[in-house]
Amino acid sequence: MNQLKKISPWAWIPTLYFAEGIPYFIVNNISVLMLAKMGVPNGQMALFTSLLYLPWMIKPFWSPFVDIIKTKRWWIIAMQVIMSVAFVLLTLTVPVPSAQEIASGTTPISAFTITLILFVITAFASATNDISSDGFYMLALTTKDQAAFVGIRSTFYRLSSIFGQGVLVYIAGYLESHGLESFGIEAGNIPLSWRMTLGFTALIFTLVTLYHSFIIPRPANDRPNISEDSKGASAIFKEFANSFATFFKKKGLWLAIAFMLLFRLPEAFLIKMCTPFLVASREVGGLGLSTENVGIVYGTIGVFFLTIGGILGGIFASKVGLKKSLWIMAACMTLPCLTFCYLAECQPENLAYISIAVAIEQFGYGFGFTAYMLYMMYFSEGPFTTSHYAICTAFMAMSMMLPGMVAGFLQEALGYAMFFWMVIICCIATLIVTYFADRKIDPTYGLK
Repeated sequence: MNQLKKISPWAWIPTLYFAEGIPYFIVNNISVLMLAKMGVPNGQMALFTSLLYLPWMIKPFWSPFVDIIKTKRWWIIAMQVIMSVAFVLLTLTVPVPSAQEIASGTTPISAFTITLILFVITAFASATNDISSDGFYMLALTTKDQAAFVGIRSTFYRLSSIFGQGVLVYIAGYLESHGLESFGIEAGNIPLSWRMTLGFTALIFTLVTLYHSFIIPRPANDRPNISEDSKGASAIFKEFANSFATFFKKKGLWLAIAFMLLFRLPEAFLIKMCTPFLVASREVGGLGLSTENVGIVYGTIGVFFLTIGGILGGIFASKVGLKKSLWIMAACMTLPCLTFCYLAECQPENLAYISIAVAIEQFGYGFGFTAYMLYMMYFSEGPFTTSHYAICTAFMAMSMMLPGMVAGFLQEALGYAMFFWMVIICCIATLIVTYFADRKIDPTYGLK
C-alpha cells in the first residue's frame, strides 16, 4: 500500500509548518531582543541582525539545487538536523557579558561572533527548509488536499510565531526575573536565562526533527529532477535563467520594484526597534518592560492581532479587489505607526494601554500587508508565475533588510521619540508608491 495512504497529512503538516516558523522567528526576532537585553548597542545590533535576512533574500538563487539534488524529504530532514545542532551549539556558546556591560549598553557585538555565525548557518538552513517544505507539500498532497490544508499550515506557522516570540520570550523573562533554583539559575542572570531558553528550544526542535524522520511520508514522485545524462540539470538551469530574464523584462518592472521596496518602509524601520524600545529603560526613552511582559504584549497579543488583521484583510480584498482595497490598506500600514509615537512621547506604565497600542499597530500591519502580498501575486502573473513570485519575495526580504541595517544607528542619533516620528515621515514613501501602483492595477484583480 502507498505510504501516503497510511500516514495522514494531519500527522505531519502541523509539525512541518510549526518547525518551519521556529528558526525564522528565532533568527529574525528573538535575536534582536536577546542582543538588546545583553547590552549590545542598538546600531550594531540592528545592523548585524538585519543581515540575517540575507538567506531569505537570495534563496531563489539556490532553489533549483533543491530540485536537482536529492529528494525534498531528504532536504527537510537534513536542514532540520543542521538547525537542531546549531541550536545546541548556540546554547553552549552564548557569551556571558558582565552585569556592568549589560547595564551600560556597551557590550561589543564582537563578543557574539560565534553566536552570529550560528545564526547565519541556521538562517541558510531555515531558508532551504522553507523551499523544500513548500515543494514537498505540493508533491505529497493531491490538489484537493493542498486546498484543504492551506489553512492548517498557515495556522501552525502562526502558532510557531506565538511560540517563538511569546512563549520562548516569556520563559527567558521568567528565568531572568525569578530564577530557577533547581537548575542553579539566580534571578537577574540575563545570559544564563537566554542560554536555558535556547536549550529548551534545541530540545523541542530536536524532538520534532526525530519525529519527522519517521513520520514524514516518502511519496513516489519525490525524486531529484535530473536525468541520468544530466540533461535534466541543464534544462532546469536554462529555465531558471529564462525566468530571471523574463522577470526583468516585465512591463512596469521599476514601479513594481519601487513598490516592493518602499510600501513597507515605515514598518521595516519600526519592527527592528520596537522590542528594544519596549525593554529599554525609561531614562533613555523606552518603556522599561520586563522580558516576560514583552513576550505577552508583543509576542502573544501582538501576533494574535497581526493574524486577525491578515485574515480580515484577505476577506476584505477578496470582496472588493486589490485596486479598491489598496489605499485603505496603505492607510492601515501607515497610520497605526502613530501608536508608537504615543508610546514614546507619553511612556505609559499601564500594561493595558501598551498592549492596546501594540495590538492596533500589529492589526494595521497585518491588514495592510495583504495588499503587498496581492500585489506581488498580481505582478508575478504569466508563464513563470512561481519563479517570478520567488523573485518578488527576494525584494520583500530586501525591503526589510536594508532599512533594518541603519535603523539602530538612526535611533541612537535621534532617540526613540524622534525615531518614531521619522517613521511617520517615511509613510510618505508608502503613499507615493501606492499612488503610482494604483493607476496600473487591473480593477478586477483579486475579486472572487
